[in-house]
This record gives sequence, structure tokens and C-alpha cells, in this order.
Amino acid sequence: MSRVTLQVPMPKDLRERAEVMAVNYYGFSSLQELLRVFLNKLAAKRINILFEETVALSPEAEKRYLKMDKDFKAGRNVYRTANVDDLIGKLHGNRLS
Repeated sequence: MSRVTLQVPMPKDLRERAEVMAVNYYGFSSLQELLRVFLNKLAAKRINILFEETVALSPEAEKRYLKMDKDFKAGRNVYRTANVDDLIGKLHGNRLS
């Protein structure tokens, strides 16, 4: 098996951040190891690349969701149900418990 060296120009800080993630977050011994695994999977058509869009909330929605998060953490406006019938009743406004 002959070997080749792949050179990919990139900003130094990108390489450093990627290596930190490869080693500390994903447990690889090096960035090179992660790239070898990735390229092997890519060559075998076993990679799904998903591009997720970032959703920007309006200022009003952001405020509403921050309040909801605060309420959830404080246990306010949170309802518990014992079973599916109880849940359906609460969704329809019939407080069964």
C-alpha cells in the first residue's frame, strides 16, 4: 500500500480548535486519526452530512422562550400527568388531578 500526504491549507486557529475537539471531545489520539476515520467512511459512502440551519428568533420570541425556560427550571407552569387520559384532559382544559 503506497501512502500519500494530504495537505489542506487552513487557518492555524481552526486546526488548533479542531484538534482540541478531536482529542478531548471525541477521544481520538490526534486530528490526523479523526481525518483518517472520516475519509475511510466517506470513501465507503457511510457518511451522512447534515447541514442544519440556525433559526433566529424575534426579540419577542426570545424573551418568551427565556421566560419559559426560567419557569421550567423553577417548576412554574409545569403540569404532571399520571396517564394518557389525564394528559388529554389537561390539554382540553379539564383538570382531572
